[in-house]
Amino acid sequence: MTRLAVVTGGGTGIGRATAGMLAGEGFDVIIVGRRAEVLADAVKWIGPQATAVTADAADPAQIPAVVEAVAGRPLDVLVNNAGAYIGGDDTTLDAVAARWRANLDSNVLSAVLMTTALLPQLRRPGGKIILTSSIAAQRGGGGPYSAAKAALHGYGLDLATSLGAEGITANVIAPGYVTDSEFFDGRMTPEGHRKRVDASVLKRAGTPDDIAEAVRWLIGPGGGFVTGQIINVNGGSVLGR
Repeated sequence: MTRLAVVTGGGTGIGRATAGMLAGEGFDVIIVGRRAEVLADAVKWIGPQATAVTADAADPAQIPAVVEAVAGRPLDVLVNNAGAYIGGDDTTLDAVAARWRANLDSNVLSAVLMTTALLPQLRRPGGKIILTSSIAAQRGGGGPYSAAKAALHGYGLDLATSLGAEGITANVIAPGYVTDSEFFDGRMTPEGHRKRVDASVLKRAGTPDDIAEAVRWLIGPGGGFVTGQIINVNGGSVLGR
């Protein structure tokens, strides 16, 4: 039977590139996202091995649609890529609470709910869980977004230790500055771009394909003995941690 992967946030950027890579490796791929039209465009780009489920991964009521799409098949790869930086007005405590909750829901709860729901389907042994974090988790600067992504590090380590005996690996990829995604959504200035490129020892921005290639390694034979790791793909913008 063809191997199966689920990629949340699979309609654009890193998620779409990762889903395309997985399809190229022979996987059937289920991409999950909130916008049906974006997912439809991604399916056309990825090809016939892709199907889409429109669902908010942070909403417990919408997760069963993904479980139904898996349809009881063994799940080989789960890429928890959904997440976003959510800004807001911090002038009141209520506003601060709302922004922190929104960032934690988008980046952490989405991964926890999807992993919990699909855990029974993960292949044993051989299942792979990958969480997409951010350089912001290691150097700050993103407020609740940084904190939320850092929480994924602890969650990934917990998954690795609790599931290792079943032959399931769990790792975190922490991308640096990546272009060709919707992350900055009109917020990036030419000065901001240059600053981020200059911070990289390679003097270039990353691409979604750079992150997809890290996923390729983790799900392939070379990644079979790798678990419980925070894998930095940031061009040297943060070194050695």
